[in-house]
Amino acid sequence: MTARACGVTLRILRWTWKNGHLCRPFIVPAKESDTAALVGFCRALCSTPLPPQVIKHPGKELTMRSLAEMGFSETQAEMVYDGAKKNRCKHDAPILVGLFALGLNPTSVVKILEKCPELYAVKGSQLQQRITNLRKLGLLEGSLQRVISHYPQILTLPVKRVSGVSRLLKEKCQFTTQQMTDILRDSPHIVQEEHARLEYMFQYAYFRMGCRQAEMVKAKLFRLSMEELQCRHGFLERRGLYQTPDKKGQTLILNPRLKDFLLISEETYLSKIAMATQEEFDVFRKLMAREQEEERQQEHDDDDDDVDGEEEEEEEEWNKGQNTGYNKRRKQRRES
Repeated sequence: MTARACGVTLRILRWTWKNGHLCRPFIVPAKESDTAALVGFCRALCSTPLPPQVIKHPGKELTMRSLAEMGFSETQAEMVYDGAKKNRCKHDAPILVGLFALGLNPTSVVKILEKCPELYAVKGSQLQQRITNLRKLGLLEGSLQRVISHYPQILTLPVKRVSGVSRLLKEKCQFTTQQMTDILRDSPHIVQEEHARLEYMFQYAYFRMGCRQAEMVKAKLFRLSMEELQCRHGFLERRGLYQTPDKKGQTLILNPRLKDFLLISEETYLSKIAMATQEEFDVFRKLMAREQEEERQQEHDDDDDDVDGEEEEEEEEWNKGQNTGYNKRRKQRRES
């Protein structure tokens, strides 16, 4: 029977149920809910089972029995029960119902709660709002489940926080909506990064390395830390294997593609791209760490020397986009 026919049958059955005094084609179960009876009868008529209904709530109190009814094995139920108890969750945990509603199985749910036990304390209304917001940002079925499984902490963050990062990527970094979605899918941890740090990383790749947005997305740029990006790029540059493009986007050498030296292991990077030893790279890493520490100290000293009235000038430059992230540090180095 087709889905359309099932729908028609379901409507007929609903009418019959409400008007039982006129027509009673079958015996009504005494303690079964209307929906459960209709679904059971309809499934008997359909060759293809209907999609599962909303997951049953385990009841007012979270017990081993209620967890077993949700599909957890005895071992899994013990883990979930102990986790809920440690997080002072004596009653229903909305996260269980929410994760099951996303189509995740008990094993996946247990792994998610092990990664992020803070989810036990998330309220049902908050959980629904956050999942809805992720869908609005383009994380649809499949991608949504992968993101939550890989980085469940995203469900503990307010909607405003996650939306703020998406706006930064689109407005300040000029990523398209689809590119923004791809970044959130591949690097969901960035929702907890400071906005200034994300913007600086983008500007470093854009101005210093000459990369464009599409290339950054393909290379999964934001999976790396800022320090690792600078190390890999700087090491190639000092060995004469990478050059910053000019205003026309041209270089005197052929630069390796961003994804070719970011999406690989350090061992492969050294042997195939940098053509160097591990010892040489370790020495360079220490030197760069020292340089970065000196830069941070210099910035701190400059902030201490700020005079009155400078804040207004800095605010104006900020609005013009000339005093943020990489641009600000580049300007300070030129002046020094």
